Amino acid sequence: MQSSNNMTHFVISLLQEKLPSLYTYHSYHHTLYVLDKVAEIGMHENCTNEEIVLLKAGALWHDTGFISVYQGHEEAGCDLAKLYMPNFGFSVTAIDIICGLIRATKIPQQPKTRLEAIIADADLEYLGSTKAKEIAETLFKELQTINPKLTRGEWNKQQIGFLQNHQYFTNYCKALKEPVKQVYLKMLLAEKN
Repeated sequence: MQSSNNMTHFVISLLQEKLPSLYTYHSYHHTLYVLDKVAEIGMHENCTNEEIVLLKAGALWHDTGFISVYQGHEEAGCDLAKLYMPNFGFSVTAIDIICGLIRATKIPQQPKTRLEAIIADADLEYLGSTKAKEIAETLFKELQTINPKLTRGEWNKQQIGFLQNHQYFTNYCKALKEPVKQVYLKMLLAEKN
């Protein structure tokens, strides 16, 4: 495989150039955040170096499909990964695993493997962070550009329902992120009342 730095530069440049500017949440910043979190969670879940390489590749490509489509962006991202990843030395087998990782970020998340559980948790790790409210605000703004009728009240109701149904899959996130997520949920419930 060629340098992962080359692929990182390629994907981030692609996102910077092609993503609509109204995507305030699904931006290259989110991709870099997930890239960092898969490495962090993967390390705590005792992943091998090879597994970390696959996780990082999955994180890089997981939202590239937003370049062309909002709904169904995971499959569009897989198509882009299949098109470009051979140029970075990835085998068909590795790309198949990476497409599984991309698909594992689809909501509602249903990871089938340990690595898919890690990327699913990395994609929504922010829910269990002290930046949850700030990051969620960028998603609200993005969704409002798609649906201008979306009100703050509807958004808060959606968020509360999402948080009540969301679960982390890795031991690391269950132990460290879930308690923080519950604090965020309690804050949203208090604001609602």
